[in-house]
Amino acid sequence: MFTPKIPLPDTAPTPGTSPVPPLTGLAHPPACTCDHTPTAPAPVAPPTRPAVQFTPGALIVAAAGGTAMVLIIGTVLVSMLLATAITAASVAICAVVLRSLLNSQNKNR
Repeated sequence: MFTPKIPLPDTAPTPGTSPVPPLTGLAHPPACTCDHTPTAPAPVAPPTRPAVQFTPGALIVAAAGGTAMVLIIGTVLVSMLLATAITAASVAICAVVLRSLLNSQNKNR
């Protein structure tokens, strides 16, 4: 049961021999019956896009809008974090008060 098992010799075919015979003598019919030489299609130039040009006023408006968005999103996230912290602190205080009440009730009996 605990003796090592010696693996059988490899039965893979040696390089150069294959169990599958090569496909020879296959002739494919032409794609069409007309006599012409296939030509490659002409390369198509990518469509040109108009260049976007910002005026100094547009850049100032974009920068002000981005700054306002960052400030608004930051304010919302900080207020959510603050609300979570206040809730956690109030739950902790309630737990301490309840523990104190239960301990004092058990001592009075």
